[in-house]
Amino acid sequence: MFQDKYVFSQLTAFLNRTQFNNYVRKYDGNRYVKHFTCWNQMLAMMFGQLSNRESLRDLIVTFEAHRAKQYHLGLGREPIAKTTLATANQNRDYRIFEDFAFYMMKEACEKRTTNILDISGKKYAFDSTTIPLCLATFPWAKFRSKKGGVKAHVLYDIEAQVPAFYTVTTASKHDSTAMSSIHYEPNAYYIFDRAYDSFKELYRIHLTDSFFVVRAKTNLKYKTVKWKRRMPKNIMTDAEVKLTGYLSEKKYPESFRLVRYYDEEDDREFTFLTNAKQLSALDVANLYKKRWLIELFFKWIKQHLKIKKFWGTTENAVRIQISVAIITYCLVAIVQHDMKLKRSTYEVLQILSISLTDKTHLRDLFDKTNFNDVKDLNDPLIPGLFD
Repeated sequence: MFQDKYVFSQLTAFLNRTQFNNYVRKYDGNRYVKHFTCWNQMLAMMFGQLSNRESLRDLIVTFEAHRAKQYHLGLGREPIAKTTLATANQNRDYRIFEDFAFYMMKEACEKRTTNILDISGKKYAFDSTTIPLCLATFPWAKFRSKKGGVKAHVLYDIEAQVPAFYTVTTASKHDSTAMSSIHYEPNAYYIFDRAYDSFKELYRIHLTDSFFVVRAKTNLKYKTVKWKRRMPKNIMTDAEVKLTGYLSEKKYPESFRLVRYYDEEDDREFTFLTNAKQLSALDVANLYKKRWLIELFFKWIKQHLKIKKFWGTTENAVRIQISVAIITYCLVAIVQHDMKLKRSTYEVLQILSISLTDKTHLRDLFDKTNFNDVKDLNDPLIPGLFD
């Protein structure tokens, strides 16, 4: 038995506390704080994420049950009252946790990078997921006349299989408006569905020497400049085109590529737009297939972490909870990599959730626990990739 540290403390040892403290100083997060610091606050929220607590009251009851272990779990010496945590989530700058989430995402992406397609360069999928909220409880998150909600817009590294960037807006914001917040990298590929047909932003990608693959809308107006006559199986069209609409042509004045692909399995046809003229048409279709990984990520994080039920009603509290959920996800991904665990993310999370206050060594914990028939992020029973 590993008698020195609890499992939760061993897990949080993978976090860079020095970097976190830099963000705390940047936003003056611990000003006037005597006991419950920003670090204690983040660990308390992470404990709730990992232990699958349903509410703030539920989380505080758990802390009270483990009061004797609290200090060694990293939660401070003083008892944590419900009002203490609620006030911290309401008043402390959410950017402390958001910036640390960006740091964790970068670390996870660098460590877990692979090459799942024989195409050089980073590959990202960008999409959003809507989180419904009660308008009476969250009046700042107005969506429709009687509905509330927020959107989490995520740039997902499809090879590392972790988020690389995210931003949170109210659900009333159109998906394409979030494209302006992305910092595009040269020689990287960005994959979008047809909600992201902002030709102004697509041209910005082109000007940064990056590449986009986006599914075209049915009402696209264009003229063909030239086309290929010989095409591989399932490729119906591979042509160079220019936009003909007055506004769209002004936003994207150059030509780009249009690829029509027939998916035999689902008996459907898909039209893609891309500026990646160096790729084969099948590579363009295969890149878009990988966009489904971000849908799996949204499904996974909604099912296994707490981003649908919030422990605070202010915008600041919601943003902190979403940031901590992403930090937790990235931490599990980093632990998987550093410990070379041959287990799914779901398995790792489930094992941790029932062992946070044990004193078992992490290696023994994962080696001795036997999980069978567990579905992971890449469940083979998922719907078709082009849905």
